[in-house]
Amino acid sequence: MSNSKTILDIAKRTISIEAEAIKHLSTLLDANFVDAVNSIYNSKGRLIISGIGKSAIIAQKIVATLNSTGTPSIFMHAADAIHGDLGTVLDDDVVICISKSGNTPEIKVLVPLIKRGGNILIGMTGNTDSFLAQQSNYVLNTYVEKEACPNNLAPTTSTTAQLVIGDAIAVSLLELKRFTSKDFAKYHPGGALGKKLYLRVNDIVNNNQKPEVTADTPVKQVIIEISEKMLGATAVLEGNKVVGIITDGDIRRMLNKHDNIGNLTAKDIMSKNPKTVDTDVLAVDALELMQQQGISQLVAVSDSNYVGLVHLHNLVNEGIL
Repeated sequence: MSNSKTILDIAKRTISIEAEAIKHLSTLLDANFVDAVNSIYNSKGRLIISGIGKSAIIAQKIVATLNSTGTPSIFMHAADAIHGDLGTVLDDDVVICISKSGNTPEIKVLVPLIKRGGNILIGMTGNTDSFLAQQSNYVLNTYVEKEACPNNLAPTTSTTAQLVIGDAIAVSLLELKRFTSKDFAKYHPGGALGKKLYLRVNDIVNNNQKPEVTADTPVKQVIIEISEKMLGATAVLEGNKVVGIITDGDIRRMLNKHDNIGNLTAKDIMSKNPKTVDTDVLAVDALELMQQQGISQLVAVSDSNYVGLVHLHNLVNEGIL
């Protein structure tokens, strides 16, 4: 118990230290941040972000966030830059250098080379008196009072602060660009996130079988249709219009109620006015409708005509749920 308490106390202390540091960051924002964001927004080139050590890892994450939200960005390791990779930087590019101290040897070599190229340089540092800060066009102050590390050595709070400022830049640019969920989907076509943004009911229904019966279809044939099409239900049609649905649950309730089912037809056991969804609706919205109604299937329609069924399992398999 004492060991568990100690671990929890350490974790809570770490979170508290970092939370206070992040809260303090907002007080450090000034015109430099505005000018830095505007310079990126108005740039005809890309955003190059560089760093070394743990700051390099943070730089890579910020690059990933920016690329996914519509700001073309490239990571350039500070050490590699002074050994050939400086060719990554083109004339119209804006460069961000990240360094807690702002005085590392690699930064001191790299910064003059960037300045010589005439590129706008944005320094992200916790030391506004540093070489990096003095040489930068704009300075993003990421000062933290102390690291969460008890020895005040391991980059913890400082890298969190860098990450937060990176997010603040990305979100500012995102809103300035009026970047929408549709734009976001273009950069996230794979995985569950992408599917939530672009996968539509029609994409699912087209891969399903299409169970259907008429109101006069004998119950035995209804059961066969449900079993063969493997969606746990069938639509009941009049022409191409849906007049009802029969689910596995309806079949079970029928068997509990009737000893003799030989004379029963679909209209005797169907549920009328089933919930429908247009094929153009996002799959994630179809899932929300299922959850609201407490059902496992939705009838998919287009111009009020029956297209097929979408099952909860379809959405699970697609990673939507």
